Amino acid sequence: MKIYVCVKQVPDTSGVVAVNPDGTMNRSKMPTIINPDDLNAMEAALTFKDQNEDCKVVAISMGPPQAAEMMRELLAMGADEAVLISGREFGGSDTFATSQIVAAGIHHMGLEKEDMIFCGRQAIDGDTAQVGPQIAEKLHLPQVTYAVDIQKDGDTLTVRRALEDGYMKIQVQTPCLITCIKELNEPRYMTVKGVLECDEMPFTILDYEALKDEPLIEADTIGLKGSPTNIFKSFNPPVKGVGMMLEGTEKEMANDLAARLAEKHVI
Repeated sequence: MKIYVCVKQVPDTSGVVAVNPDGTMNRSKMPTIINPDDLNAMEAALTFKDQNEDCKVVAISMGPPQAAEMMRELLAMGADEAVLISGREFGGSDTFATSQIVAAGIHHMGLEKEDMIFCGRQAIDGDTAQVGPQIAEKLHLPQVTYAVDIQKDGDTLTVRRALEDGYMKIQVQTPCLITCIKELNEPRYMTVKGVLECDEMPFTILDYEALKDEPLIEADTIGLKGSPTNIFKSFNPPVKGVGMMLEGTEKEMANDLAARLAEKHVI
């Protein structure tokens, strides 16, 4: 049994977002991290590995060569193998083209009856939540999104799925794709043993030449040319003013608030 975990290297948006003069994001000037939701997907896969000796966890990502550092971190966490899909031909891909390329990579490596694909719910740089479901569609797999609990019995998964106003329980047959949210688990840290050994663990780079014969890889469906959407503009949101805390009884605070609003001609 293999579990493919789809991961993405994203800009660390906790700080100031670097923006080019044309309004696009300057990723080269921003520190990067592993997409947080993808860590929950990795933890879910590693939990299955802890419970099943025959389980192999494969981290897979599409990105520039520098994403190799992220892949080493995932190996240090406990992944058995890392696969980085990287090539100039893939540059500029939107969610449609990215899912096309990652799906081709998984198809290239093989998908057996009991295999699964785990993805994070969404990436913090785009917040679209589209790539995971699109991978499932392109591989013709059943999918369950927003998983908060996953139980496996043979080739059947029972998934508890979060909704806006509750939960639903779904059974799905493998092979399948699951997207994970932070409520599912608490991601583990890298181990000292993993850090020392990750450089010697299996690490594969798939470029355009390796995937060009896959049925999903066509010149007009990958990269910028195969991307029907693009980012119009990226910018830092305006800084909000410092809040003010009122003190006193409810009546005193209400009177104080009304006086301040009247002073600013709000009321």
